[in-house]
Amino acid sequence: MIIEHKKNRFLYLFKGLSTLFIYFFISYIRDIPFYLFRINIEDIPQTTYKIYLLIIEITIALLIYIIYENEINLAIEDIKENHQKYFDKYFKVYIIGILIMLASNIIISFVGGAMASNETAVRNEFNSFPITTYLSAVFIAPFVEEFVFRLGIKSIFKNNIIYILVSGVLFGYLHIMTMPVNILLPLYLISYSAPGIAFAYMMAKSNNILISSWFHFMHNGLLMALQVFLLIFS
Repeated sequence: MIIEHKKNRFLYLFKGLSTLFIYFFISYIRDIPFYLFRINIEDIPQTTYKIYLLIIEITIALLIYIIYENEINLAIEDIKENHQKYFDKYFKVYIIGILIMLASNIIISFVGGAMASNETAVRNEFNSFPITTYLSAVFIAPFVEEFVFRLGIKSIFKNNIIYILVSGVLFGYLHIMTMPVNILLPLYLISYSAPGIAFAYMMAKSNNILISSWFHFMHNGLLMALQVFLLIFS
């Protein structure tokens, strides 16, 4: 839980920018050790490389936890007292986001659009490396992404409307940034931005980052459960 006052505005901003820096910088330099030791990544067993990437994600999560340890403890205490109220209030917000996402996907499918490259990649990763993909998608990514795209960006924008839009749209864009530009790209952006906007709304209104994190955990968990079902019965 973030309690922001004028006297700690600088600290709040510093923590948010540090979180953004850690996420993007470590993600950018993660393969440098291989280049330094002249190791061709393509020669590394894929299972070994996936475990390495999982360790990188865990490292980012631990650094974020260290930065926000006090805030996380306050958020946990808040949830203990108000978890039922939060669930009843924000489950509706989550459902609205999912319905918008589903509607966008139905339109994309109806006009002959392909599956988003990010979703295709996740499915392929899960089929080949189910354990590391499941751990990353369900347990690590929701925590890291919420603290980066919700809490980190919240420290920059004081206006809630601007914050919610920037957080949600940036979150959606990073999921489709590798896709080729075409006429359906706005629909893909809406599809991925809708949950992000819902999560940002939860953070803005509750001032508790663990609320959006929990719904993000649930969201990814449901998607991965579907992948498990398809993997077993397909």
